[in-house]
Amino acid sequence: MPNGAAEANALGLTTQVPTREIFLTSGPARKLRLGNRTVELKHGSRWQLALGKRAAGKAIRALSWLGPEQAPSALHILHAQLPAEEWAALKAARAALPGWMARAVSEANAHG
Repeated sequence: MPNGAAEANALGLTTQVPTREIFLTSGPARKLRLGNRTVELKHGSRWQLALGKRAAGKAIRALSWLGPEQAPSALHILHAQLPAEEWAALKAARAALPGWMARAVSEANAHG
């Protein structure tokens, strides 16, 4: 899966464009040379890989990169941006998320 910085950029939560290609994997961390490109694979936690390529999974990785301080404002944007079924999937995944992220998702849901 793309890392949180790439996901945050793709979701419009940041204008920063990652300069390195970093992907999260359930396997070991390593660097791969593909022609003249270097791709870095980093071991991701199970919760970071939750919901895979779905928009809700991208939101989880973006929130992970943004951190607890920026999560509430990002969730406000995501709540308006994500389709209802993806927002529901994000809410349903709270039990697998770190405490700070689960609380932020719950608070964003309560405030609509």
